[in-house]
Amino acid sequence: MLLLGAVLLLLALPSRAQETAEKPGEQLPLPKGACAGWMAGIPGHPGHNGTPGRDGRDGTPGEKGEKGDTGLTGPKGDTGESGVTGVEGPRGFPGIPGRKGEPGESAYVYRSAFSVGLETRVTVPNVPIRFTKIFYNQQNHYDGTTGKFHCNIPGLYYFSFHITVYLKDVKVSLYQKDKAMLFTYDQYQDKNVDQASGSVLLYLEKGDQVWLQVYGDGEHNGVYADNVNDSTFTGFLLYHNIE
Repeated sequence: MLLLGAVLLLLALPSRAQETAEKPGEQLPLPKGACAGWMAGIPGHPGHNGTPGRDGRDGTPGEKGEKGDTGLTGPKGDTGESGVTGVEGPRGFPGIPGRKGEPGESAYVYRSAFSVGLETRVTVPNVPIRFTKIFYNQQNHYDGTTGKFHCNIPGLYYFSFHITVYLKDVKVSLYQKDKAMLFTYDQYQDKNVDQASGSVLLYLEKGDQVWLQVYGDGEHNGVYADNVNDSTFTGFLLYHNIE
């Protein structure tokens, strides 16, 4: 009802304004029901928030900013796993030969050798045979006065002998340090020249002696030599003992 009365009051206001305009200087009477000390009413409560509006359009991109400072170096990462071995590449061209090296120090060569022969027929058994025809004895390790080889370099030696047999059978042995190491026997054939030979490897210590001699009685002493038939005795060092 109050709302309806306010509406009717507003509709009536224009007609009164027109009447006032027709009589200038005349004061308008107060509306009915109004009091001289009129004041505004108490403010109403705020209304509810409306629904959110639609998103606006994207703005234009701004200008590119300046480059920032370099950041701090991070910690070293863990070592990764080894990759698969690749296929072998083609062979390269030969390189340029290097310079010739400096001459090395010459190694000392140990030498000990002899080769001797008979000059006359042997007649005495059980004593060293004295080979007095010298083919080679540069180190003088063979003694022609005794018929013995003297070891000056310990090591492995090779010895051989070749005996011409004539008129009697032959029994010859090779000795080392008063011990017979090798025996050779040849039976003489009547009216013929025969041959007896032997060879052996022996390890000798320094100071050892090696020689040949006829063993047994005088019936087996057919060792012979002349200007066309030789009987020889040979020995040499194969390798020395380095210890």
